[in-house]
Amino acid sequence: MKSTQSQKPTLKGLGAVKRRQSVSLSQETLIEVGQLPPENPLPLVIKPINEMPSARNWSLKIAFHCVIKAQTGGETPIADSRRVFQRIDPKIRDRFQEKQILSVRNYGKGLDLPWQAVFQTTEKSEVETYCQNNGIELEWLENNCLKTRRVCRAIATHPKTSESVWFNQAHLFHISSLEPALREQMLSRFPESELPRHTYYGDGTTIEASILDEIREIYQQESVIFPWEEGDVLLLDNMLAAHGRRPFTGARKVVVGMAEPFAK
Repeated sequence: MKSTQSQKPTLKGLGAVKRRQSVSLSQETLIEVGQLPPENPLPLVIKPINEMPSARNWSLKIAFHCVIKAQTGGETPIADSRRVFQRIDPKIRDRFQEKQILSVRNYGKGLDLPWQAVFQTTEKSEVETYCQNNGIELEWLENNCLKTRRVCRAIATHPKTSESVWFNQAHLFHISSLEPALREQMLSRFPESELPRHTYYGDGTTIEASILDEIREIYQQESVIFPWEEGDVLLLDNMLAAHGRRPFTGARKVVVGMAEPFAK
């Protein structure tokens, strides 16, 4: 496949949908095929995740199209969410199942996207309506800043296969996911309650970093990595397969789209 335009009919045939981009998506993923996300050659690993697990509805299909491959790196690791679930200690699974996950996000602190970009509006009333309709608690702060809190599932059952999958992003947005130097820098700049993103158990208690380290290690061990070639297309089940991104150098454009909306 040689262009982003050629991917549009492919995803439309699968029932492609368009959503508010940054509210629903965890990283540089897009919904409308043909729009390209910013890709900066940072020496950072985006750990494998499923898209939109905290939402009330999400897409079952996700497709990737490599337009420009990176000079080095830039692979998209894939991990089986069923295997990840099976390998996590049952006691840990039970704890997450019982408590769920609280995702906290602060907008307007000078890092990450501002709320105007995330919610794609400058009207606070529209943000409030969206949050109310999607189970998101919000708090307006001074200097036009915003804090949101959302209790999310940790585990899900696939609607077609009835298999249990690990379906959350706690390991990605918890402060412990950052490299030690960057973590120290962030904590020296912000109190924990004001971090741009952070995760807790659903009751607000601290998730042990050692548990998240264990989960990240499982994702790493279960990941399959392949080199992109320009024109490659990859279609995944968004619940059964988690995806990430390896560090890269040079230009890189991998267009992403989603299809087959599902509401729980």
